[in-house]
Amino acid sequence: MRSRTTTQHGTALIRRWGAGSGGLAALVAVVLTAGCSAQPAEPEPIRKPISDSGGVLTVDPSARLQQEVTLAQLPAPPTAPSTEAGACTTEVNPRGTGCVDPGWGGLGSIGTYWPDSDHMLVGVNFTGAPATGPGAAYTGPQVLLVKTDGTTFTNGDGYKCLTCGHPAPTPPAGPHSDFGNSVALTYPINGFRDGSRALAGTNIIDCGEYRFADDQCTPDRLQIFPLEWDAGIGRAGILREPRLNPDDKHIGFSYMVAHDDRYEQIPFMGELVFDAAGERYTVENVRALHNPDPRYQPYVIDGNELRFNPAGMIGEFRGWTHDGTAALGIQHHQSGSIDAWATDNATGRSRVLTPFAGYTDPMAASPDGKYLLAEQVIGSGRVDFLAGIPGIPPIVEQLPTTGHVSGIRNNGKRRFFAPYLVDLESGKSLQVNAGGDPNWNAAADPAWLPDSTGVVWAENLVTAPACGRANPLPCPESGEPGGRRSRLMIAHFDNANPTAAQPVAPAPAATWGVEYHPGDPLPPRPHLPAGTYTMRGADQGSAEVVITENPDKTMITGISVTYTDYSDRDGIVVDGTESVHRKGDIGFEPLTWHSDLTISGTYTGTRRTSEPGGFTLLPATIRNDFEATGTMTTTLDGHTYTQPANGM
Repeated sequence: MRSRTTTQHGTALIRRWGAGSGGLAALVAVVLTAGCSAQPAEPEPIRKPISDSGGVLTVDPSARLQQEVTLAQLPAPPTAPSTEAGACTTEVNPRGTGCVDPGWGGLGSIGTYWPDSDHMLVGVNFTGAPATGPGAAYTGPQVLLVKTDGTTFTNGDGYKCLTCGHPAPTPPAGPHSDFGNSVALTYPINGFRDGSRALAGTNIIDCGEYRFADDQCTPDRLQIFPLEWDAGIGRAGILREPRLNPDDKHIGFSYMVAHDDRYEQIPFMGELVFDAAGERYTVENVRALHNPDPRYQPYVIDGNELRFNPAGMIGEFRGWTHDGTAALGIQHHQSGSIDAWATDNATGRSRVLTPFAGYTDPMAASPDGKYLLAEQVIGSGRVDFLAGIPGIPPIVEQLPTTGHVSGIRNNGKRRFFAPYLVDLESGKSLQVNAGGDPNWNAAADPAWLPDSTGVVWAENLVTAPACGRANPLPCPESGEPGGRRSRLMIAHFDNANPTAAQPVAPAPAATWGVEYHPGDPLPPRPHLPAGTYTMRGADQGSAEVVITENPDKTMITGISVTYTDYSDRDGIVVDGTESVHRKGDIGFEPLTWHSDLTISGTYTGTRRTSEPGGFTLLPATIRNDFEATGTMTTTLDGHTYTQPANGM
C-alpha cells in the first residue's frame, strides 16, 4: 500500500521504502486541498495570474488549482557503474536485463499504454552491456514497458525491454540539410490504442497480434518500421518530433531547416499509411499547420490599426488535444511569456491554454479532455526579468524575438521546467511537485494514464557544465540508486474519477493550412509590413506601433511601441515606451531592447533597460547559453527581478 502524509500546499514529506531490482523505489506523498473540474471550455481571463513567492513569480493563490496529488517513482533498470563496455555485470543486475546510463537523460520520454493504467512506455538509454551473450542486447536507446502499480513482470523486473536486440534505426542516406531530427527510439513515444504498436522517434514498433504487456510480446516478435515522408528533396524527409494523433490515423510533425540567415520550422499534419511492400509507414495527404494568409497571423491590419488575431498560433508543434481535433503549439500570449495554444484543425482558430507559463513546450492533454499537463518555467525565476508583467501585448515579439527568448528557458543540462496541472475550463493551475528539489528538472515528453487519474514524466538532475567548476552553482549529488541523474515520476490525482479511454473519431484534416506536395517550397512566414499603426486596448487607451523593415522587405528590423493608458484586461494599465531592434538583416544576430514601461491598476510595476545601450541578447542564447550585454529589470508590486548571469 502507499503511505500518504497530509500537508499544506507547497510542503512535502517523503516516505521511502525499499524494493528489489525493478521494484517501486520511492514514494512521495503530497496532499493539496481537494477540488474537481468540470468539462473543458476556453478559459476565462484570470484577474491576477501571478504573484511573488519567495522572490520569484509563481501562480497567484487565486489562480491556483485545488487538487490532491500523490507522487511516486516508477521502477527503472539498475544503474551502470560507468559507460564502459561490460560495466553492467551480473553483480549489478543479476537478471542480465540491462543497466541504465548513469548520466543526464538516461531515462527519457514517456508514452501512454492505452489498454490499462498499470503500464507506461518509457524511453531508456542502456549502457555498459557486455560484448557478447544475452546481455549484449541491452545497449543504446530502447523502449521499455514499465509497471505503474508496484507489481513485476514474470522475471521479477518492474520493466521489460520491447526493442532490445534490434539494430539501431539509421537515417535515410543522402545529405542532411534538415536538423533537430532523430531516428532514435526514445523521443517522442506515443502508444497506439491497440496496445501492440507505438510511435518511437521516427519509427513505429509493432508486436503484431500481441499487446506489449503480453508475455508473448518479445523482441524477436516485434518489428520496427521506419516512418518517412516525401519532402521532394531526393530522399526520404525526416520528421522532427512527430506525434501521433489520438485517432491513430494522423500524425503531426515539424520540418526544420537551417539557412544562412535563419532557422525555419514549419508544422505539418498528414495521414499515416502502412506501406507493406516497402516495410515502412509513410505520411500522405500532407498539409502545413500554417497558412501565410493574413487571416492566420497573430496580428491583422485594418487600415492603419493593428488588431490581435488568435489564429494559426502553433509556432512549434507540440501534440494534440485529447480528441485530436486541434493541434497544440506554442506562441506568445503576453509579452515575454510563451504559452500553450490549441488550434482547431478545421478553422485555424486558436485558444490559449496556459494563462502565464513564462515558457512551456513539453505538454500532454488528459484523455478525458479536462486537463493539460504542461511543463512550465513559471516559479523558477528564470524569465521573471523579461516575462514578469501581465497585461503587455506581445507586439515587439513579432520581430520575431521567439528564438532568443525561448533559449533562456535552459542552461545546457540545467532545465527550469516543472510539471503543472492546468484546468482547461478555468485556466487555473498547480505545480504537481511543489516543494520538490529544484535541481531535478522535468523532461520531455510527459504522458497520461489512460484513465486520466495520473501522469508520468522523467526528471534529470542538473549536471556539469551547468554546475560545478567555473560555474558558481555546485553540482548536487544524486540520491538515486547508483547515483543516476535521471528518474521516473508519477503523479496520482487522488480525487479524480477514473474514466475509461474512449474511441477517438478520425480527426478532421487541417483544411485551413496549405496543402503540401513533394517538392513544394515551404510556405513562407509573412511579417507585418513597415508603417505606423495604432493598436487600441480592449478596455481603454491605445498604443502607437512603428515597424521598420530591411531594404529588401524580407524581414522586420525594428518594432517600437508607445503605450498611453493602454489596457486589454483585468484593470492592468500600461504606459511608456519599448522597442526591439536588430542591426542587420539575418536571424542569427543580437537583438536589443530599450524598455521604459510602467503598469498600474491591478499590479504596479516597471520594466526598464539600462541606457543608453539597452539590453542585448546575443545569438548564443538561442543555443541555451544565456549571454547578454546591458540589463533588463522588472519590478512588480514592490519586488525586483533581474536577469541570470552570463553563462548561467
